[in-house]
Parts: sequence; C-alpha cells; structure tokens
Amino acid sequence: MIIKAVLFDLGETLLHYGKVNVSSLIQQAAQLTYRFLQECNSLQEKTQNFRRYHRLTAFHVKWRYVCSHLSHREFNGLTLLQHILRKMKITLTSDQLQELAWLWYKPAADLATMESNLHRHLQNLRDMSLDLAIISNTFSPAAVIDRHLQQLDLLRFFPLRQYSSVTIFRKPDRRIFQDTLQKLKLRSDQAVMVGDRIREDIRGAQKLGIKAVLKHGINNQNKNVNNVPVIHSIAELPDLIQNWPT
Repeated sequence: MIIKAVLFDLGETLLHYGKVNVSSLIQQAAQLTYRFLQECNSLQEKTQNFRRYHRLTAFHVKWRYVCSHLSHREFNGLTLLQHILRKMKITLTSDQLQELAWLWYKPAADLATMESNLHRHLQNLRDMSLDLAIISNTFSPAAVIDRHLQQLDLLRFFPLRQYSSVTIFRKPDRRIFQDTLQKLKLRSDQAVMVGDRIREDIRGAQKLGIKAVLKHGINNQNKNVNNVPVIHSIAELPDLIQNWPT
C-alpha cells in the first residue's frame, strides 16, 4: 500500500529538548510569569511574595501532570492557568492570558534545537506528495506550541497538528490516532508514525495498523523494536519511505 502521510511526534523527534530538569523549568517559568503579572499590575498585596506564587503554581502543575498520567487524559495548561488566576483573584485580558501561557512554556522553548537542514528534509517529504501531521502529548495550549513552531518556521509544513491538550486523549490512546486519520481522510495502512517513544508512538500506532518508524534519541538509546525501521535523523526518512516495501 502506498504511504500517503507521515505523522510526527514533536519532542525528541522534530525538536530536541535534551534531558530536562523539570523543577528548574518550573522555577524559571514562575519567575517570568510573576514579573509579567507585576507589569500588568495584577498582583494583590497577599500574593506579591514570589515564594508563595512559585509554590502555588508548581503544586498545581505537578499535581495535574500526575493525574493526567494516572487517568490517561491530558489537561490543558491554559485552563489550569485560569484556575490558578481565579484562586489568586487576578483578572487578565485574553491577550494577557495568552502571553502568560507563552511565558510558562518559554524556558522549554529556549532549550529546543533542531537537526540541521530539517526544513529541507520536510520539504522533500512534501515534494513526495505526502501529508505531514504532528501528534504530540503536551499540556501546553495549542496556540503556544503553534507560536513556537511559527518562530522556527516549521508551522507551514504541518497543516494538521494534534495536541493532547486539545484532544484530551494521550498517546498511546487509539483515539488520538483515529482522529488524525479521519481528518486526513486516510486508512491506517496509508500512514507512517515517526517517534522516539516505543510505548506511546510505536506501539500506539501499530495497534491501529499504522506503520511505525523509531527515531533513536535520549529516550530510547540502543533500543529496537522487531520489524520497525530505525532512523537517527529525519534526513533518512525520505529514502526510507520511498523504498518502503509495498
């Protein structure tokens, strides 16, 4: 069967964040957002202590993160921010709220790198008449991830982006894959999933009959899956797909 679409994971597949110190990222994000709220004159007297603000936000983020993994349902970071702001009796405009959400993600965005010539490799796939899509487990709001992709000039390659913060379902839940295929109007055997996590990306796709490619990286060093091709760079993907057995 001819392959008509390539579905990409985001973190450690298209973008590389490396080994992340979550506590450090939360503290950096808290500092950025705290200063922003001060600039907006939104901090009340009782919430002007940074330590208290940091503890409150860190608790809610970590608690929701744990709950999402236990329930296999994603939370939306924007909804969480709105909840925290209500508890602090802070009101922001829609634009201010979006900027606050971006500042929460910015420390992670600053870590992200891409492999060299990624744009050229993605264009090669597009030139093969392949649809490209992203399926990502993330609690970051869609507008935030899209803003980052736009800054990196990657957004134009991916008309369809499926974020678990929007779909609620997290990989390997078959529903996030099914929804992607429905939007692309394709059967499962017409798509290939490329990702670095064996359970979420590889097994999740295979359960639905989607072909899979494992991208080696920090999350799966020296690991392989039977009958699943392995790549170390997106540069290898066009030739692999072009020569995929029919």
